[in-house]
Amino acid sequence: MGNVFGGGDKSLYLSNSGTEVFIDLLMLAVSDLADDVWDYRFAALLTLQDQNVMGRGAVGFDLQDIAWGTTPRGRARSKDFVLRATTLALSRHRWSELGYDPPFARDHLYQFKAMVESFAPADDIHLVGDFPGPDERAMASCSQHQILSALPYWEGCFLCTKPRQS
Repeated sequence: MGNVFGGGDKSLYLSNSGTEVFIDLLMLAVSDLADDVWDYRFAALLTLQDQNVMGRGAVGFDLQDIAWGTTPRGRARSKDFVLRATTLALSRHRWSELGYDPPFARDHLYQFKAMVESFAPADDIHLVGDFPGPDERAMASCSQHQILSALPYWEGCFLCTKPRQS
């Protein structure tokens, strides 16, 4: 079982392990770039992809379900944030914190970046997805790892809650 991330006519199907790495790398980048309410809402969406909390094979999202903004300028700014975060993740930003080298992560990030680049965000008026609202944004940051998390709802960031390998 795996997870699907969609956008327009493109999709990215990832195994459970691939999903974990993909989201973790995006969270490292998003945590360091976020500076606007929308950015923290996107971070909250990423925290909801934590399979250790939500369940294996039970995550994923479609770009059309994201509230990109109500104006063309807002939508462009939001899309630019996702592209900047993905580009930062592609630069191997903070990858050393994972404790291993993810062999397929760059390919998954490139596929996601291409999907976002080709996606044309629509007005939020007809939005039906579960994009976190302004009051649900990920504002808490793990003090140990400086990664945005769903605190106080969860115990810590994805590095804090990662199951320990024996």
